[in-house]
Amino acid sequence: MKIVLYYIHDPMCSWCWGFSRILDELLQKLPEMIEVQRVLGGLAIDSMEVMPLAQQQQIRGNWKRIEEDIPGVKFNFDFWREMIPRRSTYPACRAVIAARLQGTEYDVLMTKSIQKAYYQQARNPSDEETLIQLAKELDLSEPQFKNDLFSEQTQAILLEEINLARELYAESFPSLILKLNEAIFPIKINYQNYNSMLDEIQKLIKGITL
Repeated sequence: MKIVLYYIHDPMCSWCWGFSRILDELLQKLPEMIEVQRVLGGLAIDSMEVMPLAQQQQIRGNWKRIEEDIPGVKFNFDFWREMIPRRSTYPACRAVIAARLQGTEYDVLMTKSIQKAYYQQARNPSDEETLIQLAKELDLSEPQFKNDLFSEQTQAILLEEINLARELYAESFPSLILKLNEAIFPIKINYQNYNSMLDEIQKLIKGITL
């Protein structure tokens, strides 16, 4: 029986940032039989337009709510004063793919670098210059990263992953979807601890294998 746990996310999704520590703990506790596949959902298309003020206020409100709801999660609100925010996460998604092409381990490393830059250092991952600098900080090949960041292949991979997220009925980010053979089961996200998610996954696997 093939068992896959899909993690559907966006590197510029603030709730994904809030979930990151608990996700790491969950993945460390998963049975070895489970294959984990990270899927980029593509939160916001390419755009050079400044984010509308109402949307800026909404997202700032989300940051405050996450800080209140999830212990230990902090945001650097200087971003909203120092940067020009754009509603565009596709560049960051492509950066994760471009990094991954230099080694699968860089999928997670680039995601975490983007999150740290955005949420803690008040840098803008909607800007390609920021993404290239993050690649340099990860000691990636800069020429290869630049080429892959802007390539048609990378864009095609992103669109494939967005389509996969839709096929898995991932309605929000972050999402966890467990696939047992051809059956799919959404796992309820718990931002406080991993135990309920691990229990749910183990019960589903046990139910199928009995």
